[in-house]
Amino acid sequence: MIEIKDLYKNFSDLEVLKGVDLCIKHGEVVSILGGSGSGKSTLMRCINGLEEITSGTISVDGYDVADKDQLRDVRKKCSTVFQQFDLYPHLSVLDNITLAPIKVLGESKESAIEKGTALLESVGLSDKANAYPAQLSGGQKQRIGICRALAMRPDYLLLDEVTSSLDPEMTAEVLEILKKLTSDGITMISVTHEIEFAHEISDRIVFLDEGRILKDLPKEQFFAEDGGLADPRIAKFLTKMGKVNG
Repeated sequence: MIEIKDLYKNFSDLEVLKGVDLCIKHGEVVSILGGSGSGKSTLMRCINGLEEITSGTISVDGYDVADKDQLRDVRKKCSTVFQQFDLYPHLSVLDNITLAPIKVLGESKESAIEKGTALLESVGLSDKANAYPAQLSGGQKQRIGICRALAMRPDYLLLDEVTSSLDPEMTAEVLEILKKLTSDGITMISVTHEIEFAHEISDRIVFLDEGRILKDLPKEQFFAEDGGLADPRIAKFLTKMGKVNG
């Protein structure tokens, strides 16, 4: 499991995360909601060691994220899909997908290509194996980003606002792929503003507000009038997102 205990993260004098405690078990799908600046993306970047924590602890299946000697093992277990795709522009689609399994996992090139090709087929992009990122649409790039993350055979898939740069049609394409993944039992942590998507796929909803967890509830309880919606801050957020009648 992923265990986060009393996590603080500062950027100079700005305190972004303020004592976050969170536990995510194998097989869970957890969506993290909250307004802009609440610390959602910073939390995700701390989990995979992209941001150095100020204090507190994060462990992934017992590996300490703050220990540089253990961070490689953490990143073998956690794969991240980013907001801005972050594909290597000078590499083909298939090379983007196979690079990490070969370099990090020590997988043979033949095996990596076989698995990468299967992943491309699963997202309907087998004809783009030899294309380059500049030749793809935003929705295609994000589907490639998902394939690249899955190629590492992660125990945990971290999704950081993966539809924020996409138009509605492309968003629908990507969300459909992610829905299929949840049925395969992968552990998924998703920072998102797609409320209906979060409601559909999640086991739990975590709501961050000003760097603190305001609520951590099963999804049905989170969206219930006597549950999460009883909190004025959450009700205001969901109303603003157009998901609650004002």
